Amino acid sequence: MIRPMKKQKRIALVAHDHKKHDLIEWAKFNLESLRKHEILATGTTGKFLEEELKLKVTRLQSGPLGGDQQLGAKISENEIDVLIFFWDPLEPQPHDPDVKALLRIAVVWNIPIANNRSSADFIFSSPLMKEEYPRIVPDYNNYLKREIE
Repeated sequence: MIRPMKKQKRIALVAHDHKKHDLIEWAKFNLESLRKHEILATGTTGKFLEEELKLKVTRLQSGPLGGDQQLGAKISENEIDVLIFFWDPLEPQPHDPDVKALLRIAVVWNIPIANNRSSADFIFSSPLMKEEYPRIVPDYNNYLKREIE
């Protein structure tokens, strides 16, 4: 199944507390590119992006308060095209199951995911960010039609 991404992407930006500075620095470097897209973010990250960069952001709940789950729902409803999530692998998170669920659902629906500055740079420098893209999504009809024992 094809789910086309428009030229203007819907990009989710998320960062754990110890990675927010890194995400802000990355966003400053990519500010003009980010302004061409629709930006969504979890609560605190979105607040920092708005304050520091004067970037228009659709803010969801803070991650631990359900923001990660809101993003997951938006991914499954085809409302997010790219996930940039600077997560902190060295810091325990009280909402770790939500984080894992968000990353899992992004893989299920085959959206690009960046978890650090290098991967975000590679995604943003891709020519595909500037054009429509026919994202291939697995056909889950057989899964949905399976018999439950």
